[in-house]
Amino acid sequence: MSTVISTPTISVDGYMAGPRQSREHGLGDGGERLHRWMFEAAEENRAEREAILGHGAYIMGRNMFGPIRGEWDDPDWRGWWGDEPPYHAPVFVLTHYPREPIEMAGGTTFHFVTDGIESALEQARAAAGERTVAVMGGASTIDQYLQAGLIDELRLTIAPTVLGDGARLFAGVTTLDLEPVSSRTTSLATHLTYRVRS
Repeated sequence: MSTVISTPTISVDGYMAGPRQSREHGLGDGGERLHRWMFEAAEENRAEREAILGHGAYIMGRNMFGPIRGEWDDPDWRGWWGDEPPYHAPVFVLTHYPREPIEMAGGTTFHFVTDGIESALEQARAAAGERTVAVMGGASTIDQYLQAGLIDELRLTIAPTVLGDGARLFAGVTTLDLEPVSSRTTSLATHLTYRVRS
């Protein structure tokens, strides 16, 4: 059975995005500071950057796919990533509102799952085969999988910034037992890997 991982980046105070997320500011106010390590120190963080992608399938929440809430009132919205998203694999998007799959260039297909996190994981595992499944975010989605005990490994990156408000990781998690696996500090991030104990 495929291993399920998650690779979130958070601020020192635990936020994956700042407040007031919108189409113009997908990561909310100040949220772009979380990912400076990927772009301003790309070579220094090469291993961690590469570990975010290359999985057999992905799961994300509706809010990570885009800023649209409720019914799909913009049928042309195809995600934040342009015509060729970086995933190159099936992506299962959790939503309450049905939508036909969207095939993108480079092998990414977005599938919209309306019957819960377990169904999304079952579909992602079937698509991934022996390869890993990555639960990408946002914070609420990762929290649901952690709370349900469905993530095997948490690869947490902490950015040296404070956001003060926004989408906080672990907000919906009441208990979590983690086994430290590795840690590494670079100029713009601290990378921590934990095995999630069942």
